[in-house]
Order: sequence, then C-alpha cells, then structure tokens
Amino acid sequence: MGRTTEALGAGQGYSDDVTIYRSTDQGPVPVDGEPRPRRTSWRSAPQLAVRGGLIGAAEGVPAISGGTIALVVGLYDQLIDAAGQLLHALRTLVSGIARRRGLAEGRRALAAIDWPLLVPVLVGMAVFLLLAIKTIAPLLEEHPVPTHAAFFGMIAASVAVPLRMMPQRFRLLDGVLLVAGAIAAFLLTGLPQNEVSDPPLWLVFFGAAIAINALVLPGVSGSFLLLAMGLYVHVEHALDERNLAFIGVFALGAMVGLGSFVKLLQWLLHHRRQAMMAVLAGLMLGSLRSLWPWQSEQNELQAPTGSLVGPILLALLGAVVIVVAIVWEAKQHKNTAD
Repeated sequence: MGRTTEALGAGQGYSDDVTIYRSTDQGPVPVDGEPRPRRTSWRSAPQLAVRGGLIGAAEGVPAISGGTIALVVGLYDQLIDAAGQLLHALRTLVSGIARRRGLAEGRRALAAIDWPLLVPVLVGMAVFLLLAIKTIAPLLEEHPVPTHAAFFGMIAASVAVPLRMMPQRFRLLDGVLLVAGAIAAFLLTGLPQNEVSDPPLWLVFFGAAIAINALVLPGVSGSFLLLAMGLYVHVEHALDERNLAFIGVFALGAMVGLGSFVKLLQWLLHHRRQAMMAVLAGLMLGSLRSLWPWQSEQNELQAPTGSLVGPILLALLGAVVIVVAIVWEAKQHKNTAD
C-alpha cells in the first residue's frame, strides 16, 4: 500500500512528464487521488488508428461489443480517461460561455486532452465502422453459422483479458460479480429483434443514448441494442440517404448518453478496478449467447445442425487470433514499461 512507482514516458511514445503513483487495491493511482493519463506521441498515430479501426469494426457487428475489442487491443483504460477529459472540456467551455467568463479555462481543458490518442483512434473507428456495416454485417446475414462461430471463439478467448487486468487474485466476491454480469448480458442479448417502421426522433435520441454506452461497456453490443429497439436498419438508411436530421438527433443522443455514463465508469476503473474487471468478464461471458452459431430468426437458441467440423475449426481459429493479439499486446506493454 505504501509503495510508490514512477510513470516514466520519455522516449516511449509519451511525454517527459513524471507522475508519482501509489499502489492501491484498485491499481496505480496518482498521489493526489485523481487519474492523470500519460500523454501519447503522434508517432503512435498509425498503430492507434488500426486499433481504433478494430473497435469500430466491432461496433458495426450486432453481436460484438467495441468495448470488448478495446480491452483486447489495450486501449480501454486510455479511451475512458480521454473520453472523461473531453467531456470535462466541453462542460467547461459551455459553462464559460453561459456565465460570460471567457474561454481561457475551456481552452486549457481542451489542451489537456490526449489528442494524439483520441484523434487517430476516432478516425480509425469511423472508417472501419462504415466498412463493417457494408461488409461484415452482410456476412452475418448470408453465412450466419460460420461467421458467428468465428466470433464466438474470439469473444470466448477475450474473457481472459479483464481477468488478467485484475490487480489482485480472484476472490469469492469477484465470482459473484462475474456471474451477475454474465446473467445480465445473457438476458440482454436474448431480447427479441424488433423493427419500427418510422421511428420518431425522440426514440432515435434515447436509442442512441442507450446504445452508445455499449461502446464503452464490454460484452454488450451497441448495434445489437439498436436491433432490439428496431433502429439498426434505420441508422443504415440514414447514413446511405444522408438524412441530416436523423443523424444529428442520433449524434446528440449519443453524446448525452456517453456524458452521463463515462465519468462513472472512469471512477470505477480507478477506484473499484477489481470489481469492475469481474463484472466486465461476466458481461463478455454472457454475451456469448448472441454469438451462438445456431439461432432462429426470433433470436432463440437451437441445437447444432449439419456438419460441426467447420464451425468448430472457425471457433478455434477465432480464439487463436485473440490469444495472439493478447500475447502481442503484453509484449508491447512490456517493451514500453522497459
């Protein structure tokens, strides 16, 4: 509890700033108690764009959570902190304008944001999200069993990621939280898929506010929640038809939803990390229900049919891909720490 370690970033893609951390049950926390993420170098932009692209591609698939992929590629904590910084800066700007205090404080808050991390990740997410909607989503419709099998293996292997991120050994309470998270995700992913003929804009707003939280919450897919609310197809059509009113209301709802949730999630990650990782692991485990290869059109689980060799091999291949990604990320983290 009394140990302190130095977070040094010189020459490793971070600035030369030094932050003194103390070890706690919830992981490393700065001595002033407030999380201060290290700054990223613009030299990391290409690989960050690729990582962000993987997150965006996951968000375009109704059965996969972008938060899960953010954990796998090692960006989860950084993105939550960067999102918290961005929301703080926006609130500061709005408050300064409303109270006629000027924009100096807002500019300082904007300057504190880790833009070299946020910009490439967001660009990669946007590009790959659009590509996923046009490519991966049709694969799920035309070849559901093999596609779901590959994703099933990937997410099953990914459950190890939050478990490895726990600062302490796995405890009984962690097991209870894991089971609770798994049950919640299992029930959520079992919701029937609906279709709304002409959704009102208020539904678009609240649908976006709810679905966007799945972006930062592993185990629950934002696209799947949009499907359950009957909005997924309408989002596709709005993008194709450039329906600015629909897109604007959706974006506003997403910002409001994210702003009301990300600060809580940031606090949990820094102060209740052990419990949070157990819940995230449970959510990912329960979300495997939506990736079961054999399902009816009404989202009901069915027994395996046909040849099982292909789906099993694809599931194993998907698991191997994630294991390789986990090993690669661990080596990258070690090299940065050294």
